[in-house]
Amino acid sequence: MTRLVTMWWPHWPILAAGVRPAEEVAVLHAHRVVAVSRAAEESGVVIGLRRREAQSRCPSIRVIDADPERDARRFESIARAVSTIVPVLEVSEPGRLMFGSRGPSRYCGGDQPLAEQVMELAKESVIQEVMAIDGVDLPTAGVGVGVADGRFASVVAARRSVGRRPVVVPPGRPSTVEFLSPLSVRSLSTLAGVDGAIVDLLFRLGIERLADLAALPGADVLARFGTVGMFAHGLARGEDSLPPDTSEPSPDLAVSQWCDDPVVQLEPLVFLGRQLAGRLHESVARRGAVITRVVIEAETETGERSERQWHRPVGFSVAALVERVRWQLDGWVRSPGGLSGGVVLIRLVPLELRSDAGIQLGFWGGQSEADEWAARATARLVGLLGPESVSVPVAQGGRSPHKTFAVMPIGTAEPATAKPTAPWPGQLPAPSPACVLDEPIECSVLDGSGRPVRVSGRGMISAAPQIVRIDGKSDRLSGWAGPWPLEERWWEPDGGSRRARFQLLTESGSAYLVGLERSRWTIDAIY
Repeated sequence: MTRLVTMWWPHWPILAAGVRPAEEVAVLHAHRVVAVSRAAEESGVVIGLRRREAQSRCPSIRVIDADPERDARRFESIARAVSTIVPVLEVSEPGRLMFGSRGPSRYCGGDQPLAEQVMELAKESVIQEVMAIDGVDLPTAGVGVGVADGRFASVVAARRSVGRRPVVVPPGRPSTVEFLSPLSVRSLSTLAGVDGAIVDLLFRLGIERLADLAALPGADVLARFGTVGMFAHGLARGEDSLPPDTSEPSPDLAVSQWCDDPVVQLEPLVFLGRQLAGRLHESVARRGAVITRVVIEAETETGERSERQWHRPVGFSVAALVERVRWQLDGWVRSPGGLSGGVVLIRLVPLELRSDAGIQLGFWGGQSEADEWAARATARLVGLLGPESVSVPVAQGGRSPHKTFAVMPIGTAEPATAKPTAPWPGQLPAPSPACVLDEPIECSVLDGSGRPVRVSGRGMISAAPQIVRIDGKSDRLSGWAGPWPLEERWWEPDGGSRRARFQLLTESGSAYLVGLERSRWTIDAIY
């Protein structure tokens, strides 16, 4: 197995923003906390909280918006510092990088000296980078460095090292298994990207530790949980296997662009990167795959090179590839002293492919790529207009369609897909109307003799509805259902509301939800 070194700053956006140690600060993305300062964490603010919940736990907290470009630009200085002893780095996200330890370990005299040197380089670099820009004194104990066999064990070691000395797991599978065995199986989802549904199922079945999962026969795990379960089983047994449906691409997929005239400005370079990303994504998509690991290379006319390996478990879209190109080139161009010449070469080399099964989760709920786009667009609007100016529908429960949802500012809203747990006696049966009218339309519902249909206090109708008349135009009914009587707020001085509701289907194919209140018929919704 490949022996890897992982360096991880768990709250890198806080450091990149130049927050003072005693400040209570939270970084938010899509109104969820993604990073917190140490002072805010001591007040009970944790990652994943909504804005309002974080402010209720810590009223004095200062909220700042996430800025991925700032985080990536400032993390590039750390990557450059580590690259002085490492040939090629892999960056999963700003704040976390990984590299093979074989050569650097020999150069530094062993895994432990290598890990300590990497930690010192990271601390010195982050102090110089952020203090040079913001003039603040940052705590540097929040970095973790771990060395172990395999990607998963290396990430776990780095996580355990945060705020302490580097954690070095002895080489060999027995040592790796012993190191991983006490962990909860939930770490497979948070640190290795294993499907959360599989992890929850394992936990409900009583398999709570990785040691319990590793003890199961591999054939039984494969038969019960499929390839995803087998991948999780391999991680628990200390194996550094590739995730399901991943493979190494052929070398001919690499794309590159030579510039006749050296380019010295960032935007033209990003434009070239966009063209290359489109070509690469199109050629990989024709094979039914997506890129999960890619190398971005750039070279100047004087021979200077920038080479980074990027990893994204869900796969790179064109936008994600362009984003990485911008992060890498922006940090390179802004390096101390700048570049000695213009860029003449940009190359994208895919290293790992995964079958493109898509990330749309289906008809029965779950988050899709469209949801991610909507969250980004909403966050952009909030940044421009403020949280009180952007409203979203919120599920609140009710007996009538127009009361089932309410429109609230996004900062106080819960997802519209949430189902209220409280019962609602008298609620209309499914299906729900497709269009709920803001202003009801007056109408008349008549029986076969042309007389208005009435409903008694006991919910009895005077005659079967036969005709609905809207704006003077009559339409015969082919079916109807009801009434569903509804009496609300009967204790009010004016008697509250007493209403009877019907579902009507006309011979012309229209379907309405109508209501009768105080001898007045109205159309409330359209199916």
